[in-house]
Amino acid sequence: MPKIKTHKAAQKRFKVNGAGKLMQPVGPKGHLRRRKSARVKNQLDRMIVTDKSNVKRIMRKLIPNGV
Repeated sequence: MPKIKTHKAAQKRFKVNGAGKLMQPVGPKGHLRRRKSARVKNQLDRMIVTDKSNVKRIMRKLIPNGV
């Protein structure tokens, strides 16, 4: 059996925190950034918990080794 390879784009986007939850960056971060307030831009820089409906698919297919 060949090794299961990690999807490199998913590896860069998703991280697993200390509690074992899958974290992802917030959505529209780079688009029209000049007209957003500093507070909104700071909020977009943080990571949020991935929705539980997507976690199983991401962990099984894209990040099998748990990055």
